[in-house]
Amino acid sequence: MTIERHEHASVVTHALAQHTLTELRSVDTPQVAFRKGLVTLGRICGYELIDGRLATEEVPVRTPLTETTGPRIEGLENVVIVNVLRAATPFVEGLLKAFPEARQGVISASRNEEAGRDDGSFPIEVQYVKLPEIHPEDTVIVADPMLATGSTMVAVLDEITAGTPDPEQLLVLSAVSAPTGLQRVADAHPEAELLTVSVDDHLDENGFIVPGLGDAGDRAFRTN
Repeated sequence: MTIERHEHASVVTHALAQHTLTELRSVDTPQVAFRKGLVTLGRICGYELIDGRLATEEVPVRTPLTETTGPRIEGLENVVIVNVLRAATPFVEGLLKAFPEARQGVISASRNEEAGRDDGSFPIEVQYVKLPEIHPEDTVIVADPMLATGSTMVAVLDEITAGTPDPEQLLVLSAVSAPTGLQRVADAHPEAELLTVSVDDHLDENGFIVPGLGDAGDRAFRTN
């Protein structure tokens, strides 16, 4: 298993995940390659979550030659993936390769870049929410490639947890994260486990992750 606990979050240290993130960081990576890289990273992270966060059971199996036993993953049908629009769309596409049976939800939320608060957070506008029913036995994975100030993720988790049973696991998955944002989410939603491929250095004066990978939505959808 290549998920390691660090000070602010659990980090996916798989060599291919780290390699893919390096490619995503590069300013020379074009739009198509960037989008495919997010898909690849989502798939790798999905496999790592299966290995590190889902249980297995030993079950009987009959081969063409004999009867034996083998491990089977439990709970693959009880996974909910929440896509934080829009940057998470290719990231979620990769996750679905690992969790093809997952139920899916989408939340559209954006921060007001012009109205930052003194504590470094931003006002968040939630434009659209469509979630499946969440059950106590579910593993809920909330995917967003960038966790910067944490303001958007806190608003998203507020929507997910409002009036629903606590799932068995609530996982927040990002490609790059800032310590400030991780701390804000942990304070607001201590029930959520934070996982990322990298905890980056800091946020700049505009609330962007440094070194980061730029605006993942603009780079994936070529809107900059």
